[in-house]
Amino acid sequence: MKTPISGFYRNPVKFRMPTAENLVPIRLDIEIEGQRYKDAFTWNPSDPDSEVVVFAKRTVKDLKLPPAFVTQIAQSIQSQLSEFRSYEGQDMYAGEKIVPIKLDLRVNHTLVKDQFLWDLNNFESDPEEFARIFCKDTGIEDPEVGPAIAFAIREQLYEIAIQSVVSARESRMSKKGRRGAEYTPVRFFINTLVSSLCGVVNAILLQLQVNMYVPNSHSFLVNDPLTVKEVQQQWTWSSCLVRNLV
Repeated sequence: MKTPISGFYRNPVKFRMPTAENLVPIRLDIEIEGQRYKDAFTWNPSDPDSEVVVFAKRTVKDLKLPPAFVTQIAQSIQSQLSEFRSYEGQDMYAGEKIVPIKLDLRVNHTLVKDQFLWDLNNFESDPEEFARIFCKDTGIEDPEVGPAIAFAIREQLYEIAIQSVVSARESRMSKKGRRGAEYTPVRFFINTLVSSLCGVVNAILLQLQVNMYVPNSHSFLVNDPLTVKEVQQQWTWSSCLVRNLV
């Protein structure tokens, strides 16, 4: 069941990962001088940026990679963190509360294929704990499989969170568009009415001015309770009133 848009805007949810820990999934695939480095891990977006360079240097040293990898690793991590931070503070459209999560990955000699449901409104959920229980229940002993499962879950939740921001933005634009469409016909009607009144009054004034120069019209001007000047004064007041309404 979808969350009503009106309810969403009364209680907006700010962008974040729908998990207990607000961690960013980082994926690296860098090749320099014939050497390739691939890795996937999570990063706390609240950590200082200086930690990125420290991590890059330590990784290059531990894996004995060429020094050029330091810059590439640091830039790739920083770029992904910047993208994540660009969504912070924006509203999320919750949409479906329960979403399907699919696993289809191979880790060493282990193939994992599964599908299950995840509650987006449970901000206490823990993909790492879920992965540990999953491996225990299925008898998977490879220690690298659990982190790979948790990362796959976090990646999909991250994509869903981004789509939630896009949906919220589109809903706001659609709502503003409907308001504009409702307002335009009313304004058009009022403008048309004012134009019509202008035409009628101008016609009356013109007729009065013509009658002033027509023989035997004196009795008309004397008997008519409104003179040309009075009509002009009343029209000026009416015109201001109608224009203020517009």
